[in-house]
Parts: sequence; C-alpha cells; structure tokens
Amino acid sequence: MSRTLKTLVSDLAFGEAPRWREDGLYLADMHANRIVVWRPSGFLEVVATFGSPVSGLGWLPDGRMLVVSMHDRKLLRQEPDGRFAIHGDLAAIATWHANDMVVATNGDAYVGNFGFPLETPGAFKLAKLARVTASGQVSVVADDLFFPNGSVITPDGNTLIVAESGRRTLTAFDIGPKGELSNRRDWATLPRLALPDGICLDRDGAIWVASPPSRELLRLAEGGEILERIETEQEAFACMLGGPDRRRLYVCTADTADPARCRAHHTARLLSVEVDVPGAGLP
Repeated sequence: MSRTLKTLVSDLAFGEAPRWREDGLYLADMHANRIVVWRPSGFLEVVATFGSPVSGLGWLPDGRMLVVSMHDRKLLRQEPDGRFAIHGDLAAIATWHANDMVVATNGDAYVGNFGFPLETPGAFKLAKLARVTASGQVSVVADDLFFPNGSVITPDGNTLIVAESGRRTLTAFDIGPKGELSNRRDWATLPRLALPDGICLDRDGAIWVASPPSRELLRLAEGGEILERIETEQEAFACMLGGPDRRRLYVCTADTADPARCRAHHTARLLSVEVDVPGAGLP
C-alpha cells in the first residue's frame, strides 16, 4: 500500500525523540537546543530552551518531564515552576554524548549514548545502557552495545527493545522486578543499507523503525519480516505513533545529521501519515 506523508513543520534544526502526550506531539529540536510541542491545530510551541543539544524525552509518573542533556551527559527533570534540575548524572556511564531514552510507567528511565565520537578515527567504543530510577539513582543495566539509540518498552512492562544502530539490529531484554535487564537477544536485524535510529511500537507488537541512510520507515515483525515500507525524501531519524486514536505515524526527517549544518540551515521536517494499526499503550 502506498501512503502519502504530509509535512507539518518544515523549519526545524533537527527533530528527535518525538513523544505523543495528551493532545500534542513533543520532540527535541536537538541542534536548536530546545523542546517543542506540535498540536493538531498546526501550532508549534516552544516548551523549553537549553544551552546545548537535547535529545530523549519522557515523563515521571507525577507528570514531570525528563530531558536528556547530551553533551554534559545528564538527565534533567522539569520542576513545577518550569526550572530544570539534575535528575541523574550519566557522566560515569556514558562514554560520549547521551542520547535517546525510554521511560517506564514506574519512572525508570533507560538512557543510551553514542559510546564514542563518531567523527574521530580509531575512537570506537561500545556503550553502556544506563537506568535512572524515579528517585534519581543511576546504574548500568547493559553493556557492549553498539550505539544504543531509540528504545521501546512493551505494554506489559516486561520487555525493553533498543535499536543498536551500529549493528543494524533491534536488541531485546527482559525487564526484571527491580528494573534490571537480562536475557539479551536479537529481536530483528534490518536489511542491508538500512540502519535503526528512532523506533516506536504498535498494538500488534510490530515496530516502526526510522532508517536514515535508506531514507525510509520500516514496519518490522519480531524476527525481521518487513511488513511495510514508507519512503521519505529526507533521511528519517525518528518516529512515533500518536493522535487521538494513535493511528497517525509522526516522522522526524532531515537533510543531514551534521550539527553545524543543522544549526545553520533549519530544513528538518516533521511529517505524518495515517497507518492501519494504532500505537501500543506506552507513550
């Protein structure tokens, strides 16, 4: 089936970590150092601005927003007065920029990082996945991940699936009663030329994957079967199912991921398309 993507916003610096919440789509405009929310009325509102790039988004059970501050490798928490406080310091775990994350219903945040500076020859290093509890306790829950990126948690809260961008693989873990991860396994391997960045889960248990180099969205079943493919004009970096019935797939695309070019030329887009299967229960 051919689907037509609709452009909602066309002047972002670099959209990442889209999250549907209540009546709006929140996302990190990473290289503009800000969090914005887009509402179906077409209005784009700036929620917060920062002094450096931000990425992963989520919320604690009490509604306070969590934001990944990338370069100083901290997880920030927005207080009721709007100020941001340090919720967890990831500097001892993240060996390069902190990045995307997923937040469980109990407030546990699982945060990935680049592992190493991508532009530096010979700097390769596998990364650790951090867990930050609702009270701000920080620990390592998985290691030897090749650029852990977008993540999802199944609605029963029992499984975490993370995109290992460097391996072109979606990797699954069982989540234990204390938030620990075990039983690491491959959930799906992407086809040649594709690479997983941001991901989201639908109600049938399939995962939509944004693949930058192949400029497409792939809907994958466990095991790797491609159920659907949607091409994008720009590189596709992140996706999220949302809208009132959770049947609208929102997509963040950009011409490049180069920070300097993104800051100089705000040409990244937020797109959307209607799909058949709604999103799973977790935001």
